Amino acid sequence: MRKIILLCSAGMSTSILVTKMQEAAAAQNYDVEISAHSVSEASRVGADADIILLGPQVRFNLSTVQKQLPEKPIEVIDMRAYGTMNGEAVIAEVKKVLGD
Repeated sequence: MRKIILLCSAGMSTSILVTKMQEAAAAQNYDVEISAHSVSEASRVGADADIILLGPQVRFNLSTVQKQLPEKPIEVIDMRAYGTMNGEAVIAEVKKVLGD
């Protein structure tokens, strides 16, 4: 099972995307655990994640999160995929980055 953490400003705006990603992953039989959190929780929640995704609105925090979790793959969610809540596109990017 892959653990995917989404980070945004308060952990709220990504909750819809989490649901869309879970639906897309289930349709592909891709075993994942996905949760959304505030970017301020990155070091606490990211320690056991396989990948960390930042919402476009907090992309300016990328270098900070990379310093906190240097061993983790950290990506910024594509603005178009985020804006349209395209869970399938985000799952495709996760699979690409993780080599799944």
